[in-house]
Amino acid sequence: MTSSFAQIDPPSRLLMGAGPANVHPRILRAMATDVIGQMDPEMTAYMDETMALYREVFQTKNHWTLLINGSARSAIEAALVSLVSPGMKVLIPRIGRFGLLLTEIVHRCGGIPCTVDMEWGQVVDPAAIEAAIIEHKPGLVATVHGDTSTTTAQPLAEIGAICRRHNVLLYVDATATLGGMEFKTDAWNIDVATAGLQKCLGGPPGSAPITLSDRAVEAILRRRHDEAGIATGQPQGEGPVIQSNYFDLAMLMNYWSPARMNHHTEATSMLYASREAARIVVEEGVDARVARHTRAGRAMVAGLRAMGLRVYGDDATRMTNVTGVWVPEGVDNARVRELMRKDFEIEIVSSFGPLTGKIWRIGAMGVNAQKHKVLLTLAAFEAVLAGEGVQLPRGAGVDAARASWDAA
Repeated sequence: MTSSFAQIDPPSRLLMGAGPANVHPRILRAMATDVIGQMDPEMTAYMDETMALYREVFQTKNHWTLLINGSARSAIEAALVSLVSPGMKVLIPRIGRFGLLLTEIVHRCGGIPCTVDMEWGQVVDPAAIEAAIIEHKPGLVATVHGDTSTTTAQPLAEIGAICRRHNVLLYVDATATLGGMEFKTDAWNIDVATAGLQKCLGGPPGSAPITLSDRAVEAILRRRHDEAGIATGQPQGEGPVIQSNYFDLAMLMNYWSPARMNHHTEATSMLYASREAARIVVEEGVDARVARHTRAGRAMVAGLRAMGLRVYGDDATRMTNVTGVWVPEGVDNARVRELMRKDFEIEIVSSFGPLTGKIWRIGAMGVNAQKHKVLLTLAAFEAVLAGEGVQLPRGAGVDAARASWDAA
């Protein structure tokens, strides 16, 4: 019987995988406050404050900086379905699983993906992207900043300049990096960027920040088509209708505007979470937060290498907040993860595609990008590996991570 179900009581686990990370206590407290009406003046004031806060997080002056209700993928879908019209060519540099995801979504939007593919763990040379733009003449370049499947970050500054030079819009999926790695929307000429709360921003999955440049807004409004039941007689766009109602950014901008044209019921508790997550970032300082994540990632790498393990990828392009490490020969990847969870209540994860079972991914994001949590994870990891027969210098990983952290 359903009445026999126990009250939810999840374990107190340290989430040191590729996301989600543990949620900051202040965000949990914000979510516990009462729900108010979506058009209540206090609620709309919170919406405006959230927009202002995320402008600082995204490092942008874009007015249209708001939230999509849903996990990080909801904002990816909203961006692409609103920007990609049927028959549009979209150039996608692919360095891992999530570049493949962008390709699939573009297909579903009726676009024509044109790809620049690299072996997983490598990044695309900006010159190759420019050559592909000249060859294919796309209307949009869509790329992932930090692809957690490969723990690799694609450099962006030159790509934005190239897109502006060729008058092409640039969309960036910053799900895994916003709030933890340097990300400069305006300085890097990014037209649309999206993220999620559950990684470096330190919140729960369920709300997705997005920012739109004036160039992107102009393109989206050419496809404006107000829902019949809320239409007010405003001029409509001449372009093809956006093929989603829920993710229609033209209508969502109306909802977040002073007109408050009703579109959906805002996810109130998630807005509280998003607002508090951004407040925490701004209070710490974006640069200071990035420096903290960099320090944590550097300590994690130092510790893993001191244990005699091989770190995956290139130091020059590795994400600072998620580190890949090769599974030693003869070691059961899944069993190590199970023992980390059962014996130490610490979560680490494997990867996808060609890297399935071949690497572990260990993250240090948001509230978890702290010295003691990095050290605890390394100590537990060493103990589990030693128990599985891996020969390693006991204590060296923690010692190296401590020295790296203190020297930073």
